[in-house]
Amino acid sequence: LSLRLKLVLSYLAVALGAIFILAIAVAIAVQNYFNSTQLEGLRQQAQFRAQQAIFERMHNNTPQPDDPVVFIIVDRNQSQVICSGSEFLKQGNCNDPVLTGAISETLSKNKETDGTIQMVANNSTFSSLFVCIPLNYNGQLIGAMLLTTPAIAQYFSQQANLAIFIAGLIVAVLVIIFSFLFARRLTQPLEALTVAAEQMKQGKYTQRVEVPKTQDELGRLASTFNDMANTIEADVNELRHQEQARRDLTANIAHDLATPLTAIQGFSEALADEVITDAELRQETAQRIGREVQRLRRMVKDLQQMSSLESGHAQLDLAPLDMHTLVDETLNVIRPECEQMGVTLHNEIAPETPSAFADSDRITQVLLNLLDNARRHTSTDGSISIRAYSKENVLYTQVHDTGTGIDSADLPHIFERFYRADRSRTRTTGGSGLGLSIVKAIITAHGGNIWAESNPGQGTTITFTLPLART
Repeated sequence: LSLRLKLVLSYLAVALGAIFILAIAVAIAVQNYFNSTQLEGLRQQAQFRAQQAIFERMHNNTPQPDDPVVFIIVDRNQSQVICSGSEFLKQGNCNDPVLTGAISETLSKNKETDGTIQMVANNSTFSSLFVCIPLNYNGQLIGAMLLTTPAIAQYFSQQANLAIFIAGLIVAVLVIIFSFLFARRLTQPLEALTVAAEQMKQGKYTQRVEVPKTQDELGRLASTFNDMANTIEADVNELRHQEQARRDLTANIAHDLATPLTAIQGFSEALADEVITDAELRQETAQRIGREVQRLRRMVKDLQQMSSLESGHAQLDLAPLDMHTLVDETLNVIRPECEQMGVTLHNEIAPETPSAFADSDRITQVLLNLLDNARRHTSTDGSISIRAYSKENVLYTQVHDTGTGIDSADLPHIFERFYRADRSRTRTTGGSGLGLSIVKAIITAHGGNIWAESNPGQGTTITFTLPLART
C-alpha cells in the first residue's frame, strides 16, 4: 500500500470509529429523551382518562377505533373491561404477558405509592411505551388502566435511527474526500523528493524540488534536500574538475619532460657517436645538455614544492614582514633585466604601511614570480608598479603592469598548473607553467587569496592578501 492510501485508510478508520460511537450515543440519548417525554405525556393522559373512566363507572368510555392511544382497562380481578386500538387488537396484543404483568403489579402495589408503572416494552411482537395506573373509587381499588402508543414509538425510533445513519454516511463520505485531499497534499512533496532522488541516483545532480510555503517539517525537508543537492553537485563538479586537472597535469608533465629528454638524448648520442668533432661545438653541446638537466631539476623541484604546499605539509616561518622593504629588495633583484628591456619599476608602498604576518622567503618567491611574469609580458617603455593598503586586519598587495593584458577567456585559468594564456610561448621562453600555481599555493597556505584583473592591451593587476601582524 502507498503512503497516501495508508493515510486515507487510517483517517477513515479513526473517523468511522468516532462516528459509530457518536451515533450510538446520540441514538441512545434521543431515544431516552423521547421515551421520557412520551411516558410523561402518557402518565398525564392516563390520569385524565382514569378519572373519566371512574366517572362513567367504567362502562361507557369506549374509545373510537381510530384513537391512536391504546386502552386496556381491567377490574380489580384483572378481567378486561376494554381493550381499544384497532391495530393493537388485530395483532392480539391485549393479553401480552408484559402488559398483563404490568397490570398485575399495579393492582398489587402498596398503598405507600400511587401504583403508577412507566415502562418501555420491546419484544418479538411490538415495541411500546406504556403507563399503567390504578383506578380508585371512593377509596377502593376497582381496577387498573394501561395506556400505550406502540406505533408512534416504533416509527420515531426507526426515523431517528435512519436520520442518524444518513448523517453518519454523509460525514463518512466527507471524511473520505477531505482525508484523500489532505493525504495528497501531504504526500505530493514526498513524491517530488522521491522523483528527484531517483534522478540524482542516475547522475542528474541538477534536480531540485519546490519548497512548500508552509514552514513545517515538509518545508524544512525540501529545503534540506535542495541544500544537500547543491552540496553534492558542487562536490561532483569539483571532483570532475580535479580529475580533469589530474589528467591535464599528467599530460603536461609527460610533454614537458619529453622535450628536454629528447634534446638530452640527441645531444648525448651525437657526442657518443663522435658526430661532433669540433671541440668548441662539443663544449657547447655539453652545456646544452647541462641546461636541459637544470630545466628538469627546476621542474621536479617546483612539482615537489607544489605538492608540499597543497598537502599542507610546507613549513612556514611566520613573522612580522615589512612589505615596503621586502619589495625594495625584490625589485633590486630583477632591476637589471628590466632596465635592459626598457621597463621601469616603481615601489608605491608607503613606509608606514602595516606589516604582514608571513614567511619572508615565501613572499619573496611570490613577488619574484609575479614580477618576472609581468616583465615577460611588458614591452619596452612599459612599467611595473607595486602598491599596498590595509583593510580590516588584511594587507592587500597589488602588482600592476602596462603589458599586453590577458584575454577574459584565459583569466579564470591563469593560476592552473601548466596553463599558458599565450599559446605561442614555449616552455623555453614562457617558463615552466608552474609559477602562478606556486604563487597561489603559497598565498593560500598563508590563509590569503589571490586574483587577477585584466583587459587585453590595458595591462594586468594581480592582487593578493595576507593577514596583518598583531601589534
